[in-house]
This record gives sequence, C-alpha cells and structure tokens, in this order.
Amino acid sequence: MDKLKKKLLARQESGSLRSIKRGQPHLIDFSSNDYLGLARSEELKQLIFENYHGTSQLNGSTGSRLITGTSEITERTENTLAKIFKTESSLVFNSGYMANMALFSSIPQRGDTVIYDELSHACIKDGCRLNLATTWSFRHNDLKDLKSKIERAEGEIYIACESIYSMDGDFAPLTDLAQLCKTTGAHLIVDEAHSTGVYGERGSGLVNDLGLRDNVFAVIYTFGKGMGIHGACISCDSTLKEYIINFSRPFIYTTAPSDFELISINSAFNYLSKRPSLSLNLESKQAIFNGLFPQYSTPSAIKSVVIGGNQKTKEVALELQTKGFDVRPILSPTVKEGTERLRICIHSYNTEEEINLLCQQLKQQF
Repeated sequence: MDKLKKKLLARQESGSLRSIKRGQPHLIDFSSNDYLGLARSEELKQLIFENYHGTSQLNGSTGSRLITGTSEITERTENTLAKIFKTESSLVFNSGYMANMALFSSIPQRGDTVIYDELSHACIKDGCRLNLATTWSFRHNDLKDLKSKIERAEGEIYIACESIYSMDGDFAPLTDLAQLCKTTGAHLIVDEAHSTGVYGERGSGLVNDLGLRDNVFAVIYTFGKGMGIHGACISCDSTLKEYIINFSRPFIYTTAPSDFELISINSAFNYLSKRPSLSLNLESKQAIFNGLFPQYSTPSAIKSVVIGGNQKTKEVALELQTKGFDVRPILSPTVKEGTERLRICIHSYNTEEEINLLCQQLKQQF
C-alpha cells in the first residue's frame, strides 16, 4: 500500500491527480461529447421508453453472447447496423473501449505488424498490448513516416487510426490512408468514435461519407457520443465477425448488452434518420466558433486550446466555469507534458450568443 500511496502523492504534487466529478448542468455545456444533443433529448427518451414498454424482455442479458446473452433484438440490431454502415456484418459491444480491445487483441497474430497513429485512443494501444504482433506507432497523420514503417513491417500489416482525434479535433487523412493501404496490401482499421452520428448518411461516419467503406478492413463505431446513448459495434465482413466470436476473449468472456441498450441503439438511429438538420446545425455552430477564434479552428466540433502546465490549465478552466461555461482541463499524463489544454466541444444546442460569449472570455485569457 505504501507504494500505491507514493504514486498517488506524486500525482498530487504534479497537479495531475485525477478525481471523479459530477456534471455541472447549471453551466453552459462546452465539454460533453453530446454533439447533437441526443443524450438530453426528451423526445428520444420517450421514443426509447415507448419501444421498450410492454415488451417481455428481461432486465438484463443474463450472460455472455455465447451462452444466454443473444436475443432476437440483438440479431435485429446487428442487421440494422450493418445496413446503416453499409457492410456485410456488425457485432455489438458494451462500449467502444471493449470493441477496440476485442479487435486488436485477437486479429493480429504473432509475426504480424500493427502500426497505429501516435494519437490513437488508449483502448487501441491497450488492445495491441494483448496480442503477439509487433506494434509500432507512426507520427500523427504523417503518411511519409507511416510508409517507411510499412516497408519494414512483416506478416499481415494493420494500420489503425481515428477518423476524428478526440483531443485535437482534426481529421485523419482517410482517403490517402486507404490508398496507401491498397497499394501496400495493409489492412486499414478506423475508429469512428467522434464521427458516428455526426457525419455520413444516417450518421454512418466519415468512412462512408468519403465513399471508402470497401477500402477499409474494419470500422469501430461508438454510440456514447454523437448518438447520445451507450454501446458500440464493429462493422466488418462475415469472416472477421465469426473470427472475433471464436477467438476474442473480450467478446467471449463478457456479459452481453441488455435488450434495453439495444432498443436504445435502434431508437437513436431511427430518431436521427428523421432529423438530418441536427448535423447541419452542428456544422453551422462549428463555423461560428472557427470564425470568431480562427487560431483554434478545427474541422470538427472539438476545439483544443493548448495552454501548457497542469496548474495554469486548471486555473483557466476554473475561471471559465465561474463565468458560467462548462469547460474542462485536459492534463498530463492524459496528454503530453507541455500540451495541457482546454478541450472545448461545440454542440448543436449551443446558441450563437453562447459561443460568442465563450470566445470573448477565451480572448481575455490569451
């Protein structure tokens, strides 16, 4: 226990000690991943309850997918998601973290190579730690660095990236990545956590929006952000799905999603399909911020204001909170030391006046 206490004390002294905090609903939300406002939508909540009410489903799934955790609703949901994401198959998971762990821990084999963007999410890196393949990172969005590593790679080669990066808000060069993988025979895997629901027909993400689905090996979609609910899926062909079912320990040995979660997924996509204006509204709000604060302009809803230093970053965030804005600090070691930042998320429900006021407060800080 002394060893654990010393590590916690070191975190505290560096200003990087993490703690669990409640949301702040009295503040203007510029922090959550609820880009389209679906998590707070009373209409969607009512739709979910209506679709669930009166069913004879159990409260929980009662077991893993291979025992008692697969129902008619499970199969119907996976078929629906496969159609939305324009792929042969899909496989649902409790979270995007678990979906990435399931894929990266089981697909690459001994003698293969995984090369991931250095800014990829922790779950991609953690999944790679569990496989027996050689694992490298490449410099963020640097195709030249990636190509040089592909040339040295052995076995089957898997390239991993996010379509939108969660801390910087920039896009992966998906078209160029797909072309590079096509010419080298590498397999491209894309995490669409921050683009699911926001881009593409029916919220099918950037891969589909760019017409690249046939050039991508697998896509991980997450529903706890733009879709406003919970859960995730892997979109892939039937062979890959069958392999994960048979060999992926994070899939085999975990309790399946409940029918309520699956009904929520179906309801959210049905709700979104009838409201395409939500993503257009979000796009217009992003443009307002970009115009007011061009030095922190990004193509997505995520705006990253780098300050540097844990203490200074926390002080600026607290100042904004006292002014009524829910803006949170992102500290090291979550990001590299020296790049501590404010992570600002724009939403479809933020008003033009709120964005103007936020930008005025930010400009006073810099």
